[in-house]
Amino acid sequence: MIPTTTTLIPYFMKIEYKNLYIHFVFTTLHRLPVITEEHRQRIEKYITGIVNHHDCRLYAIYANPEHVHLLVLRVSNMDEEQLANLIAEGSTHFINENNLCMGNFQWQVSCSAFSVSKGDVDKVCKYILNQKEHHHKQTFAEEYEVFLKFYQSALNPIK
Repeated sequence: MIPTTTTLIPYFMKIEYKNLYIHFVFTTLHRLPVITEEHRQRIEKYITGIVNHHDCRLYAIYANPEHVHLLVLRVSNMDEEQLANLIAEGSTHFINENNLCMGNFQWQVSCSAFSVSKGDVDKVCKYILNQKEHHHKQTFAEEYEVFLKFYQSALNPIK
């Protein structure tokens, strides 16, 4: 039965158990291929450090020349946007401070975050770690179009 009083008791629910796997895709400004193979692993390690420093767990990462994929198990007290901002700000500063690309490095002002079920973690990790071979067959633009169609179909069903 719903209480008849106009004063509702506030609830402060603590999330005790969580499995919040997020597949992020960050894209360089204007999709310019500025992440070189020479600096790829150094950038990946730095982003890994950012994720770990905020009590999240990074399962897989691959930095392509114009975009980066990462799969993260995030903490429940931080939403996707907060984590994305921490990664973007920290990695931008690191890349620019260490001159890891020509000119001033920037990410696009938005990224993508796709939820992943626990049962699909291994499959997504393999997909991320196989990026180099994957992009010999499919461009980033083609890949991203497939992602959007797949994930957005759940939000906007075709009538």
